[in-house]
Amino acid sequence: MSVDPRDDLVNRDAAAEALRTLVTALGECGDQLVEARRRAEQLLAQRETGRSWLEIVSAEERPLVVERISSVMGTLATAGGAWRREQAHALQAEQVSINRIAALYGVTRQRISALLRERPAEPTGA
Repeated sequence: MSVDPRDDLVNRDAAAEALRTLVTALGECGDQLVEARRRAEQLLAQRETGRSWLEIVSAEERPLVVERISSVMGTLATAGGAWRREQAHALQAEQVSINRIAALYGVTRQRISALLRERPAEPTGA
């Protein structure tokens, strides 16, 4: 059985790993958002019966809808930011100019320069 050299490249590729993490996060966030929507619809139904917001929120089980949304936003910001950063590094490694990366992302070249400086330091030793 022959081994495709690209397989090893993808396995060592930080951008691919960041994308895998993002895919996982998107799935988890999707599940959380489905539950948040279900709970929000329940809250709306309670409000439509005339209950006060204090009664509704006081009786709501944790995590609250707002807590779920905050959690999802944080997760997506973290995973999405890591993906964006690693993808920019991967593009730079392929000799794509900062100007071209900025155009692809729809941001300024200064933002891409800052993004490329944000990468965590590689572990030393090994």
